[in-house]
Amino acid sequence: MSVGTSSARGAQDAGSPPAVSRPPGDVAGLGIDPDHLPDGLVVADEQGHVICFNAAAERITAVRARDALGQRLEKALPLEDLEGRRWWQLTDPYGGLAIRVGQPERNLLLPGGREVLVSARYVRTRPTGPVRRLVVTLRDTEARRRTERSHAELIATVAHELRSPLTSVKGFTATLLAKWERFTDDQKRLMLETVDADADRVTRLIAELLDISRIDSGRLEVRRQPVDIGAAVGRHIQAYVAAGQPADRFLLRVQQPLPDLWADPDKIDQVLSNLLENAVRHGEGTVTIDVTATASPREGEDTGTSVTVSDEGPGIPEESMNRVFTRFWRGSKRGGTGLGLYIVKGIVEAHGGTITVGRAPGAGAEFRFTLPVSAPAYLA
Repeated sequence: MSVGTSSARGAQDAGSPPAVSRPPGDVAGLGIDPDHLPDGLVVADEQGHVICFNAAAERITAVRARDALGQRLEKALPLEDLEGRRWWQLTDPYGGLAIRVGQPERNLLLPGGREVLVSARYVRTRPTGPVRRLVVTLRDTEARRRTERSHAELIATVAHELRSPLTSVKGFTATLLAKWERFTDDQKRLMLETVDADADRVTRLIAELLDISRIDSGRLEVRRQPVDIGAAVGRHIQAYVAAGQPADRFLLRVQQPLPDLWADPDKIDQVLSNLLENAVRHGEGTVTIDVTATASPREGEDTGTSVTVSDEGPGIPEESMNRVFTRFWRGSKRGGTGLGLYIVKGIVEAHGGTITVGRAPGAGAEFRFTLPVSAPAYLA
């Protein structure tokens, strides 16, 4: 195995002593070129001289491999903790406890204050023997920062979405308690109906947050039962018509026969509710729902069920297509937390299905999800 382009040639170019020359293949036992690794890799020998400094380490530290190779590790990689203490002096890998096997990942600072994630492994030929190799991995903190920003956005969104209904609930209940006798029955009913609607809004938001937590942790449970997907879509359409939407705004087309679908009915209702609400709120014209039999997205199954929801509105801009199923994406400024489609994708994938977004024939948005039949083994 060649140890990589950032290796012995660089050491020789920099005039390093012969002691740092590196036999091919024995530095870290990787079996691959270190320059192909996504994380930074720095390896020091038993004397503490750098004998491997891969391309990712160059990118993360802004230190050239030719300058690092052959140098003492503490000079090539002068790391400090967040309190300004020299990390190599604190950890003392070569003179410290003989039973120590490494250092867990932690945030450290490079000269200039750049933050990196660093972990170390001490390679010994026997359990309490001297350190023969010191293997250090480096990671950029940008991915972690993106995660932290996402969490901060989630907290800010939740705080904003909770503040409005809770302010309304608090205001109306306080008013009713203080001035109950001054209001007519119709006024009291209107206030209580508003409180009830806002309480439902808070409940939905909490349910969304729980769903996101389960999706992110891979703990979203799917309790499969027979589901009549055509009837489920029909119930949602009837609810919209009862709420004041014109009946001719919806067109439901169900291909027969459909395969028997086993899925979680509550979660499928949640998917349909989000997709139809998206079409009604952000789309225009007729909302068309096609339910068809199709090839299963799951390997080993022949048939699946596909549901396509399309509208005749302006559609989704091409540059936004790849962000539709991410957190906080909003198709317009007309309300919503921007979490619905993220949850929809998580539910569909938890069923072993797929979901796509595109442009409908009428130029509007088109969402299509496909579920495997997933019949229990005893029905096979």
